[in-house]
Amino acid sequence: MGEKIKKIKKLKKIRIHREGTDTLLWGFIGIAAIALLLWRCDTKWPFWLFVVAFGAIYLIVVNFYRCPIRYFPSEDTDGVVVAPADGKVVVIEEVEENTYFHDRRLMISIFMSPLNVHANWFPVDGKVKFVHHQDGNFHKAWLPKASEENERSDVMITTPDGTDVLCRQIAGAMARRIVTYAKEGEDCYIDEHLGFIKLGSRVDVYLPLDSEVCVKMGQSTTGDQTVIAKLAERELA
Repeated sequence: MGEKIKKIKKLKKIRIHREGTDTLLWGFIGIAAIALLLWRCDTKWPFWLFVVAFGAIYLIVVNFYRCPIRYFPSEDTDGVVVAPADGKVVVIEEVEENTYFHDRRLMISIFMSPLNVHANWFPVDGKVKFVHHQDGNFHKAWLPKASEENERSDVMITTPDGTDVLCRQIAGAMARRIVTYAKEGEDCYIDEHLGFIKLGSRVDVYLPLDSEVCVKMGQSTTGDQTVIAKLAERELA
């Protein structure tokens, strides 16, 4: 199947995603300052009500920005397509992709709720062919039209055997900020972060029709761990 790219494990050992560092820091300072003022009141129930309510909200935000340290359990990643995100499989179907491929492709879509980790991983090993950001609408991410009409960021990856795989980050009704770390021309590997999407959103992966699907509709996925498909073997040109 061609020479395997040697995987380089270079993820930093972090627990909170860098996209959330400032939000969590200033949020904590704000909550602490208000709690201190309420503590000085003669009656303590406003303090405890505030601490319980906003403490719960803060923990939800911490959960949203957590950044699990993950490594794919096998060194053999030839032909493997992993889930680029935590979430639930909402689409497995053949579609007409007329933006780049101009033919039919297998699309697997993963929807991320606000409670999921929102870091995105590269689905395959390879090289980034290009990165393209497209402004658009903010329909609910699970709707079919979201894939074509919503604001999105497209990352095309060429695997070692020459197969092109498209990974599309899609904004949702609440998610209005897509961050993409992938850069054109760089080598990329499973285990590395492709980007981050804030709040509920979706990631589509477009594969050749002869790919073997390894997930089912409604199945929960874990980014960088769940194998969603396997690419057919191809000879190097």
